[in-house]
Amino acid sequence: MKLSILEPLGVEKDKLLKMCERAGGGNLEIAYYDTRILDSAVLVERSRDADIVILSNLPFKREVIEQCDSLKLILVAFTGVDHVAMDACRERGITVCNCAGYSTAAVADLVFGLLIALYRNILSCDRVVRTCGTKDGLVGYELEGKKFGVVGTGAIGMRVAKIAQAFGCEVLAYSRTKKPESGLTYVSMEELLANSDIVSLHVPLTDATRGLIGYDQLKLMKPNAVLINTARGPVVDSQALAQALKEGVIAGAGVDVFEIEPPIDPEHPLFYAPNLIATPHVAFATKEALYKRAVIVCDNLEKWLAGKPQNVIK
Repeated sequence: MKLSILEPLGVEKDKLLKMCERAGGGNLEIAYYDTRILDSAVLVERSRDADIVILSNLPFKREVIEQCDSLKLILVAFTGVDHVAMDACRERGITVCNCAGYSTAAVADLVFGLLIALYRNILSCDRVVRTCGTKDGLVGYELEGKKFGVVGTGAIGMRVAKIAQAFGCEVLAYSRTKKPESGLTYVSMEELLANSDIVSLHVPLTDATRGLIGYDQLKLMKPNAVLINTARGPVVDSQALAQALKEGVIAGAGVDVFEIEPPIDPEHPLFYAPNLIATPHVAFATKEALYKRAVIVCDNLEKWLAGKPQNVIK
């Protein structure tokens, strides 16, 4: 059986290969590619003869999948699978397994990194202190006592909610699936937006969540509120967010995700908006998280080979 690792996973090559060999019981022929290539023709060449492929957030399109006649399993070293042509996988009976949970701590950490950077003007403070400046005009805000809105209460959303509570925030929550035992106060989306000082997004990208936050939703928010998006870029209308920031509809935003994967066009509308901190989709990218996901990938591989697949995306 052939396994093709289509891109580096942030773990040392030798270590990853040993993990995969162990998971495969020594019965896998493994090809490893140390470059991330988006070209479909190259991906077909790398995947054509493989029974199993491993990728992270590399787009894996229908045009590639349809030319991989041997493909039986796609191991996605990522939580979301919106970059994989799932319809094509279902049509061809290809199993897709993700790595839910590997980045829970990492993403939650960045939420508060972005938020505190906004609340305490950290980037501006750094620039000012290097040029003989003072704190004038840079007095910030505390998290304690703020209303913190969490949209989506999966594993990451719940961790963010607990950290927010530890900071002394009152947490409001909106989610398709409610968790009464969590102790969170669930409200409508409109109520959450209208009453929260901070709104943090933690939903997958689906037809229902694409464009979830547009100008009308931003208008519901407080003028001193901030928005944090570490979920998926298309969940927020970037043009609407840029407009809202320019008009003072909301006070600031922290954005880790865009409509496409970085590099991002320097002319992107958000880069011209005030009070915005942007990061290049790094929420998941910690040394610890990358190792965790390699472990989950290999565990998914081992379980599938044993006829007991786990983390299967339906």
